[in-house]
Amino acid sequence: MTIGVGGKTPEQALATLENMTQGVEPIALSEFKARIAKAQQLMAEQNIDAMYLNAGTNLYYFTGLRWYPSERMVGAILPANGELEFIAPAFELDTLKGFMQITGEVNTWQEDESPYALFATVVKRMGLNYNRVAVDEAAAFFIANGIDKALTNVEVINASCVSAKCRQIKSAAELALLQRAKDMTLAVHIAAASILREGITTQKVEAFIHQAHIKVGAPKGSYFCIVLFGEDSAYPHGVMSPKALELNDTVLIDTGCQLEGYNSDITRTYVYGEPSERQRELWQYEQDAQLAAFAAAQIGTPCSEVDRAARTVLEQAGFGPGYDVPGLPHRTGHGVGLDIHEWPYLVLNDHTPLAAGMCFSNEPMLCVPGEFGVRHEDHFYMAADGPKWFTKPAKSIDDPFDLADN
Repeated sequence: MTIGVGGKTPEQALATLENMTQGVEPIALSEFKARIAKAQQLMAEQNIDAMYLNAGTNLYYFTGLRWYPSERMVGAILPANGELEFIAPAFELDTLKGFMQITGEVNTWQEDESPYALFATVVKRMGLNYNRVAVDEAAAFFIANGIDKALTNVEVINASCVSAKCRQIKSAAELALLQRAKDMTLAVHIAAASILREGITTQKVEAFIHQAHIKVGAPKGSYFCIVLFGEDSAYPHGVMSPKALELNDTVLIDTGCQLEGYNSDITRTYVYGEPSERQRELWQYEQDAQLAAFAAAQIGTPCSEVDRAARTVLEQAGFGPGYDVPGLPHRTGHGVGLDIHEWPYLVLNDHTPLAAGMCFSNEPMLCVPGEFGVRHEDHFYMAADGPKWFTKPAKSIDDPFDLADN
């Protein structure tokens, strides 16, 4: 039997976990202010008058205000010069103020008024020198369209030319939060592996993982969870009717949580029982591809070359070519931060040079429909001298969590 897989009840496994959030430091007010200053510098360089930050991760990243997007326009207006202001429904005014970290004037609209007309009025009052306004790339179309129609003789552009350039380089405080979130999820993975037994359903494992994430200190539990057994593991995001666990099945578990909004996202693949030669072979090909991607990730190297390094390993082993299956049907990795998938991406058409502070998943999944799939997913960040793992890759198919000597 694979080391660490099976042998415990859910109660016993939960008892091995403890809250792991002691000493966690949220993002400081001074860092939010520094983010705004950097954004304003980028806006001035690109002749952008103002940037609209919609409710969601961009609003939080720059202002510290946590607010979830809905059909009502709630956000902030950041001018290239001057103080940030907010826009919100009038009935939300007092609630909004209670959540503010960066303070600013709140421009309110009543339910029968147009928030887009109000937006245009505020932006013009701020002063249009360049006649360019950037709109949060994550804003719903109806918001971007409403702003576009309300502004006359003004170019409305995608704000990612500012937001992505800021957010893709993580600070020391962000790296610390990402590290802790990933440590928490890795502990959950170890506990989840220990409760596996013949006949257990994916739903029961998912429910356990949710409770385990709460136990280690993620207040909302699992941010997401994918559990797959046997042939189902060949399909990256699962199947409609997942099977229960059988002896010698491949097990693929992909899950994560959030800590102060920052995401973990780790996948482990192993065997419940005794691995076959075929399972051993594919498991190792997958790890070879993951390690090749990591080795290729050097300062200044284009993101595309990291993807190419992983893909080449699998193609030389007879898989693919390209995105064909059996093989690697998706990109090697994605950026991660406040969004679980964010810029830049480890994919052939992203030529962004790697820079210190960037963070990525590394998951060049090997999919073999009709048999099984293998995905090793760990994250790394770029230090000044090259890539550093947040979590170390699985040790081996027989001892995926490196428990043999513990």
